[in-house]
Amino acid sequence: MKTVGLNNFQVRKHNKALFMQLMWRHKRLSKSQLAQLSGLTIPAASKILQELLEQGHVQHSSATLSTRGNSNGSFQLPAQGAWTLCLCVKPTSIELQLADAQLVAQGDYQQISINAQTPEQLLAEIETVWRATCKRWPKRQINLALAVHGQVDPVTGVSQHMPQAAWRSPLQLKFLLEEKLAVDVRVDNDCVMLALAEKWLNRNALAEFCVINVDYGIGSSFVINGEIFRGNLYGSGQIGHTIVDPHGERCNCGRQGCLETVASLSTLKRLAHQRAPQAVQPTSRQLLAAWQAGEPWIVEWAQRSAEAIGMSLYNFLNTLNINQIWLYGRSCTFGESWLQTIVHQIDFNPFDPRDALKSKATNVHFGQLDRARQVLGIGYLYVEADPGTA
Repeated sequence: MKTVGLNNFQVRKHNKALFMQLMWRHKRLSKSQLAQLSGLTIPAASKILQELLEQGHVQHSSATLSTRGNSNGSFQLPAQGAWTLCLCVKPTSIELQLADAQLVAQGDYQQISINAQTPEQLLAEIETVWRATCKRWPKRQINLALAVHGQVDPVTGVSQHMPQAAWRSPLQLKFLLEEKLAVDVRVDNDCVMLALAEKWLNRNALAEFCVINVDYGIGSSFVINGEIFRGNLYGSGQIGHTIVDPHGERCNCGRQGCLETVASLSTLKRLAHQRAPQAVQPTSRQLLAAWQAGEPWIVEWAQRSAEAIGMSLYNFLNTLNINQIWLYGRSCTFGESWLQTIVHQIDFNPFDPRDALKSKATNVHFGQLDRARQVLGIGYLYVEADPGTA
C-alpha cells in the first residue's frame, strides 16, 4: 500500500477542519480554548483563526470567555446564512425543529399527525410544514433536512423503501422537493439522524460508537473514526434484519427470523392482535402502558426481546469491536431491567476487557438527548457535506 506524507497545505487544511469541528460542537470558543482543545500552540491557533476569519467561516464574538491574561475575545460561527428546518418524517407523523445558521434551535419542537397514503400526499404534507415555517420567518431562507425510516440513498436523496408506508416504490424526496420549493434539501435515514445528534451534540461521544433505535422497527447507525459509516450501497445499520431465529416468523424483507420479527414494537402489536383478533388493535402507547401495569405476557415478551437484542449486539460487537452504544426509541420505556438484560448478553463477550480500564469496556446506555436535539441532528448533514466547515 502506497503511503504519502502531509505537506504544509494539507496540515493547515486538517487543522482548519479540526477548528471548525470544535466550533460546530461548542458554537463559541476563545483562542486559548481552541488551542487547548486542539493541542496546538497559541501562535498556531492565531494563524488558523486568521485564515478562518478571512474566509468568513468564523467571526468575532463580543462574549469574553477567558478571565486570565490578555483576552482577544472569543469566536463564533457566522450568525448570517440559511436556516434549516429539521424534519423526521413518517407516513403517520412529522416531527420538526427549526435551527438557525449556527444550528441552534429556534422555536419549539413539534410533532404533527398526518395520514399520507400516497407519495404525493407525503410530499404535500412536508411542503405544508415548510411553508408554514417560512410564513412565521418571512425574512429567512430556510432549507430542509429530512430523516426518514428505512433505506435511503443520501447522495440522490431517494427513499428506497419506507417500511410504514402504504407504497413500495422509491420516492425521490430531494429532487421533487427541491424542484417544488427551490431550496437545498438533504435526506438520510432516521438512525443517521440519531448518530449525527450524538456526534455533534453529545460531548461524551467517542470516535467510535453506535446508536440503536428500537421502535416500530429496529435500526442502527455506526460512527467509525468520527465518520458516519453508510456502506457502498448505503445499507449499513440494518441490525433489525440480522437473523436470530432461522425458523422464525417471516419478515417484511422476505427472510425468516429477523430481529425485527422478535423484538420490535410492530411485532408486539401483531402478537396483541393474534391474542384478541376481534378487538380493536391497540396502539404501541397502549401496549407500553399495559406493560407498565404488569400485563404478564407483555412483561415476558419484553424480557425475550431484550435477550434477542443483546445477542445481536454480542455478534455485532465481536465483529466491529465498538464499545459505546446508545439506545433510543419507544422500547426504552421498558426501563432498566430491559437494559440490564441486554447488557447481560454482552457480558459474555470474551474480547471485552472488563478487568481493564472502564473506558475500554463496552458501555450500553439509554440515549440522553431529548427528542428536539435528536431531530436537530439531521441538520448536521449540511455541516458534514461542506468541506469548508466540516
